[in-house]
Amino acid sequence: MNTASAMRAHRGPALFSIGLRPFFLFSAIWAALAVPLWVHAYAAGGPIGLTWHIHEMLFGYAAGVIVGFLMTAVPNWTGRMPVVGLPLMGMVGLWMAGRAAMLMTAFSQAAATAVWPAIVDSLLLVVMAGLVWREILTGQNWRNLPVAIMVTLLAASNIGFHVEAHLMGGAAPTATRATLALIAMLIALIGGRITPSFTRNWQLKRSGPLPATTGPFDGFVLAMTGLSLVGWVVAPQQVWVGVGLITAGGLNLVRLARWKGWATVAEPLVMILHLGYLWLSLALGLIGASIVWPMAVGASAGVHALTAGAIGVMTLAVMTRAGRGHTGRPLTAGATGVLIYALINAAALVRVIGGLWLEAYQPLLVTSAVLWCLAFLTFAVVYGPMLIGPRPQAQA
Repeated sequence: MNTASAMRAHRGPALFSIGLRPFFLFSAIWAALAVPLWVHAYAAGGPIGLTWHIHEMLFGYAAGVIVGFLMTAVPNWTGRMPVVGLPLMGMVGLWMAGRAAMLMTAFSQAAATAVWPAIVDSLLLVVMAGLVWREILTGQNWRNLPVAIMVTLLAASNIGFHVEAHLMGGAAPTATRATLALIAMLIALIGGRITPSFTRNWQLKRSGPLPATTGPFDGFVLAMTGLSLVGWVVAPQQVWVGVGLITAGGLNLVRLARWKGWATVAEPLVMILHLGYLWLSLALGLIGASIVWPMAVGASAGVHALTAGAIGVMTLAVMTRAGRGHTGRPLTAGATGVLIYALINAAALVRVIGGLWLEAYQPLLVTSAVLWCLAFLTFAVVYGPMLIGPRPQAQA
């Protein structure tokens, strides 16, 4: 049974007919709530600290979207039955339990020093890694073995984040870099598949210029990107690591140019994938520049080009496209889609500028947070009814 047939066979709430529906919706709502909680605490003082903010953006929001995407995509890759209904509810319950546990660590000293919140929060990715491995091995889908490995490493990074934060009294810099590196590689790997693929499908319908086919160059770029990110995780202050990241950023720009994104302006639902990948290229270059020229380029600019830019833009690009496609809607962004894309790109741009223009850091931080929240609230308001309700043909 494939994903489409499993959705048709599901007789429960439409929200739990496929993984992306609940995870995309709840992750977007969480993204819109968690950022103002952090900004308020930063500006006015409060129990929510930087470590909580980092963790919830990476393992609350981003990991939630990754789980929703993979729970939908892996069955299509392997030809096996997706997780729907009660098992999917259980996965969503694990995600929610993790968010509740992490909130308790912010407001309760007893919870902050206890082990159980870390265990509760770690369960989702551990279970998800097991599911992906089961599907890959049972379906003998070796092409997607790197995805299984990276999800496993992501689960390990979350556990490592908790351990490091406990040992260092709140900070977890190595686990944070490792997680950012893994998500960056997932964008390079999966974004590097879907961006040219969806571009090709769209251009074939209108006889437009086709993106370059995947070949040895793409493998070389992925290898260089991976090596430079590993270097950043283990030796973040070495100049050679910075040079490697700048080189990887440039190579990814060349890779992106080969997909001919300039010819997709007529359909923002396709173009936004190219913009998300562009943010990845810029982020690698800025992180590298902050290592090579630390007095000229602040580390915050590159990190937020990766988080607010690459992760924020690419996840919303996937959420809007997959949200429309898997709920039976036309594959076109429309005015609300353009608004979402404008808001998230503006949020990322303002946040990066704030990392470079330190004199205006706080007002730019608040402005970026407002734009970020508006982007995700707009997604929740516009796409929420699509994700909660049945497909249009099921209403007839």
